[in-house]
Amino acid sequence: MSTVNPRNYDAAAPRRVAFLGLGVMGAPMAGHLARAGHRVTVYNRTASKAAAWVAEFGGAHAATPARAAAGAEFVFACVGNDDDLRAVTGGADGAFAGMDGGAVFVDHTTASAEIARELHAAARARGLHFVDAPVSGGQAGAVNGALTVMCGGDPEPFDAMKPLAMCFAKAVTRIGASGAGQLAKMVNQVCIAGLVQGLAEALAFGQRAGLDMPLVLDVIGKGAAQSWQMDNRGKTMLERKFDFGFAVDWMRKDLGLVLAEARRNGAQLPVTALVDQFYGELQQAGGARWDTSSLIARLK
Repeated sequence: MSTVNPRNYDAAAPRRVAFLGLGVMGAPMAGHLARAGHRVTVYNRTASKAAAWVAEFGGAHAATPARAAAGAEFVFACVGNDDDLRAVTGGADGAFAGMDGGAVFVDHTTASAEIARELHAAARARGLHFVDAPVSGGQAGAVNGALTVMCGGDPEPFDAMKPLAMCFAKAVTRIGASGAGQLAKMVNQVCIAGLVQGLAEALAFGQRAGLDMPLVLDVIGKGAAQSWQMDNRGKTMLERKFDFGFAVDWMRKDLGLVLAEARRNGAQLPVTALVDQFYGELQQAGGARWDTSSLIARLK
């Protein structure tokens, strides 16, 4: 298989890049690549979104993933799930069919470790490289170029793609072999689920006790209870504002991946399973598009 030399891929040199998927995460990520001077061709299932992106950032858009990927040294993707990822990589119109030998496919979708390993093997068979690279930081992190990227795959293509990923990230780290990035993202989501539920219960408890909860948050935020969730969502949870991007529907998708992996590897996740049920209740109550901090809405 063709190899890549990471020394050839410095942050300053403009590269031919494709970006597949221009949702709330992908559009700003692709925008950071364009602003950094890379030559970006985009693809989106809804073509009007691709045209709007080009109107804002320049570059070009293509009618299929294969056309977008033609001639690209790096192909980035951020789509919805395993099936979406298969759709943009496989078949005559998929990115793998359009990529040149030695090119690197970087997947920022939160997907299963199984699909990462599957596509890693398919890419190798074509003389390509595949890095699973899910992100954490939400829509704000994508817009501000401050995502955390956790990666799985071979060292050489990871080293090659890292300078480009740093255009929209504050940290890009290889965790291990193919699939390790997706597994690390699952660990991330387990932590978030437990933290948000704990914060929701604490806030509801404090309100029932008649405390000045904004003041309490200021106080305990300087101690051991401090967390990103408390700093960024605590006061908005008190105000019942749930419009911060990462929707309950998406979290349930992610927790479904976590629980499926746990069934395979034997991990016990009782709290995660319970929080997943709570998010299911929010979906049924009409909160599918609320952000994940809406767990407090159950605690009336």
